[in-house]
This record gives sequence, structure tokens and C-alpha cells, in this order.
Amino acid sequence: MAEIKVYNLKGETTETVKVSDSVFSLKRNDDLVHQVYVAIYSNMRRVIADTKTRGERAGSGIKPWKQKGTGRARVGSVRTPVWRKGGVVFGPNSEQNFSKKINKKMTAKAVAIVLSQKLKDGEMLVVDSLELPEKKTKEMSKAFKNLGITGKTLMSFMEEESDWRMVSRNIDKVNTMHTSQLNVFDLLNVKNLMMSKNSLKYLDEKYSKAETKK
Repeated sequence: MAEIKVYNLKGETTETVKVSDSVFSLKRNDDLVHQVYVAIYSNMRRVIADTKTRGERAGSGIKPWKQKGTGRARVGSVRTPVWRKGGVVFGPNSEQNFSKKINKKMTAKAVAIVLSQKLKDGEMLVVDSLELPEKKTKEMSKAFKNLGITGKTLMSFMEEESDWRMVSRNIDKVNTMHTSQLNVFDLLNVKNLMMSKNSLKYLDEKYSKAETKK
């Protein structure tokens, strides 16, 4: 079994916790992680651009001039795409669907792979408790300095630790998220992952169960 050091908010090592190899000692699988990342990103995408076809453009349906005898090119409508203010032929529209489907087993496997890589690269930090002397942002900032955390960081919280989310979300380069909502997209968009021992236990149980259900 893999081992993870647990620290207190003073930066001191308090204990070593054993975790499942099936969650925290997986080999890299960049293809799977990339597939899940792209699917999540695509599902977050909002359709903004919307062009009008010739049928949606304002303008008369009357033929601008007769077919023959004027010396000009024939034309059937002022809404033709070749005219100024005409419709757009192959432009984007609001009916486009960028969503992608990905099954739960692939998603769970990808999260476990990213967690394993974070641990291997020394980018995962586990603390014994998030209890601070005072529930203030400056106290959490001190804890970050004591732990030597630099760079963009994701703090993972359990439901019962939600109060501590309030004192950390205003720290520069720090994102917060409930542990149950951790995903590949948010994990890969930060350098460090910080969580409590309770969150570590939750992730170990959740993804080891997903592995055994295969």
C-alpha cells in the first residue's frame, strides 16, 4: 500500500497514512485522462455565437428586379448570402451541441490516475485537521506559508468542513471545492491539491470501491 505523510497547519509531520494502491499508485494513462478532460470541458461549453440564415433575415421576399432585360445579374431575394445584410450560409447557430458522453468507470479511473500522479510529483498535501485558532483568512494564509505551498492550489473540503471554505476562498491562487465534486478538469488546472485526512479517507474508499466493481 502507498503511504502519505500527514501534516498539521504548522507544517510539522504528525503521522503517515496508508492508502490503496488501486487509487494512489496507478500508472499514467494520458489518453484516458485527456479524453475525460475534453469531455468535461465540452460539457461546460456554452453556445454564444448565433448567425441568421437567409430565412431568418429581415427583408422583402419580392424579387428585386425582373429576371431578364436589365443587364444585371439575376437575383431572387435581397436576403441572398452573397448580398450585404444577407443570410449566412455555414455560420454558427444556437442549436449546436458540443456535449460528450463519458461513462462513470472511465471518469473514476481518470480521477484516480490524476490523484496518483499528484502524489508521485509531491503536489498532494494532506493535513490532519483544518482547525485554526481563528476563522480568519490571515490564519489560513499563515498555514499555507508554514506548509510551503506555492502556486495555484485546490483545497478540497468535506461537507462538515465547509466553514473553513469561507476563510480560504479569498486567498490568491486558491480554489475551493467539495471533495465529492473533485474531477479531472479542476485537478489538472492547478498545481497543488490540499485536503484533510477525512477527505483522503473519503477518496480512498470511493475510488477503491469503483475499482472493485469492474
